[in-house]
Amino acid sequence: MKWAWVAVMAFLGGCASVSDIEKSPETMGVISGKSPKAFSECVVKHLAETRKPSTVEPWREGYRVIVPQKLSSSPAAIIDIDKRSNDGSSIKLHERISNVPIRPHDVQRAVTACISGE
Repeated sequence: MKWAWVAVMAFLGGCASVSDIEKSPETMGVISGKSPKAFSECVVKHLAETRKPSTVEPWREGYRVIVPQKLSSSPAAIIDIDKRSNDGSSIKLHERISNVPIRPHDVQRAVTACISGE
């Protein structure tokens, strides 16, 4: 039974690049009152509990957080955090397996937690 689980995870795991994930439909598109820097720091802190360290890089007028998969360093999700014209941020989440209902939801929970102020 363990081998079956490993095979399923390997099949779902696959390799995806950042550009592949960018082309996937966004899983979330929201706004926050936090600055892009504060929001990216919040998300990275929340994701550190369940994943390897995320990569944060400058993107447009904000930041892009590249979230690794749970079992490898390949990207699993991209969180684009852009500065809004007024205070706050515009956040777009793209996930590698966004159409698979059994995917881990820790990335969505981290984004939601940072929007709600936790």
